[in-house]
Amino acid sequence: MGAILHVCITCRAGQAPEAGQPCPGARLYAALAEQPAPAGVRVRAVECLSACGNGPAIALSAPGRWSYIHGPMAQEDAPSILGFAAAYAAAPEGIVPWRARPALFRKHVIARLPPLETRE
Repeated sequence: MGAILHVCITCRAGQAPEAGQPCPGARLYAALAEQPAPAGVRVRAVECLSACGNGPAIALSAPGRWSYIHGPMAQEDAPSILGFAAAYAAAPEGIVPWRARPALFRKHVIARLPPLETRE
């Protein structure tokens, strides 16, 4: 199983919902879904990442790797997000070297979570 790029599609980014308009999280997901996913990455819509004050938020995870939550993100960030997701998928343990990260991913880290144990 490869890396999963989770995108919060319910995030309103602290904005009041606009009648008939998708929320910022849904717009971010749509922008990501318009582009081909990098090799080894699956883009997945999720209902909430509990990062409302920092949204729209994304998370990257994969078995046996560190997981990351980033935000706020915007639909204009889609190419950078997909580029970072590709680097994450290719990085041992999911750790992309700091200097290799786009500035967006140096500044917008909400959390980093250790991998779940896969061996006993």
